[in-house]
Amino acid sequence: MSHFEPKWAARIKGLSAAYGLEIRLVPALRRLANFKSARASGRGIAYQCGGFSDLDVRVNNPKEIKRPGTNGLTYRDAGVDIDEGERLVELIKPAAKSTARPGAEAGLGGFAAVFDPKAGGFKDPVFLATTDGVGTKLKIAIESGRHETVGIDLVAMCVNDLSAQGAEPVMFLDYYATAKLDADQAALVVRGIAEGCKQAGCALAGGETAEMPGMYAAGDYDLAGFAIGAAERGTLLPRVDEMKPGDAIVGVASSGCHSNGYSLVRKIVERSGLAWDGPAPFEADKTLAQALLTPTRIYAKPLKPLFDARLIKGLAHITGGGLIENTPRALPDELAADFDWSAWTRPAVFEWLQATGGVPEEDMRRTFNLGIGLAMIVDPARADEVIAKLNAAGERAFKIGKLKAA
Repeated sequence: MSHFEPKWAARIKGLSAAYGLEIRLVPALRRLANFKSARASGRGIAYQCGGFSDLDVRVNNPKEIKRPGTNGLTYRDAGVDIDEGERLVELIKPAAKSTARPGAEAGLGGFAAVFDPKAGGFKDPVFLATTDGVGTKLKIAIESGRHETVGIDLVAMCVNDLSAQGAEPVMFLDYYATAKLDADQAALVVRGIAEGCKQAGCALAGGETAEMPGMYAAGDYDLAGFAIGAAERGTLLPRVDEMKPGDAIVGVASSGCHSNGYSLVRKIVERSGLAWDGPAPFEADKTLAQALLTPTRIYAKPLKPLFDARLIKGLAHITGGGLIENTPRALPDELAADFDWSAWTRPAVFEWLQATGGVPEEDMRRTFNLGIGLAMIVDPARADEVIAKLNAAGERAFKIGKLKAA
């Protein structure tokens, strides 16, 4: 070994056979003179304990570069299939594109979504953001193999929260996580998300698909949604300074359990011994899974004319916690809700759940929406007008109580 060949040089040369490379060590005294040509020819520079040696690396046959050993790993070997992810993008592009709206394109592939408030028809907007998921309702979708509607639930849980503040949904983004990506199954979910966006009038502006081996059980996936809303400055809800005792509480009907209370729902179904593909005892011509997967109702479009006319003083989205815990979120401290629990007929699903599970009434009221998706605070003199407008828009609305001093 010459003065210019330190001990590590022999080890570097020893790698040449494994990789099919010809490696020649150029003496350090010649390094400076050859530095520019080394950079130009793509040579590597190795550093060792205070001195540089210039390595001249040549590939004998680029098409036959060898891998050390026989067990070379790829990303796919580790459980992540990039090709399947790219296939998913192609499958969902038409659905995403169909949700475009003024101010927000719905194209995939960029790094960030953009909303142009001027193009969207806003003059002096404020922006709001919400996030939510679908919860264990997903387990019913997974176990029954019905994935088409949980995407609607995802959008609904986010955009209905925007509506509670008086905002118009303008953009939505989703997060889909699984251990092993099935592009066809994921596409069903995302198409449901696109359908929810169309119902809400917002653009599906982006999303993330995460394939994470070892993080979830086989076949499982999880969803998270993120919604952006806008409203003209000074129009947000609640307007607590306008509220007073005697104001009417108008309820807008839910489509069922929506996306809350499903841990209890699944426990009751387990106790009943019924199968997901068996007939629903509370809804004719549907399987149990179909009935319990009825998607959460989205209220954004029917509410907009009421917002524009300033007919609503406050609004609560009735989710986990029911009417009891969500309505106070839209009220000032000095006022409370006085519900008439007999003012509406509960959907049959809640009667079945309570009877089959032996659920106490207090738990029913604090767990489920019991048939009310929204609770609105309105002037009692305008309550009938609000109800008529909602019913004309295809909703079912009715008086369910009034405000009283706390």
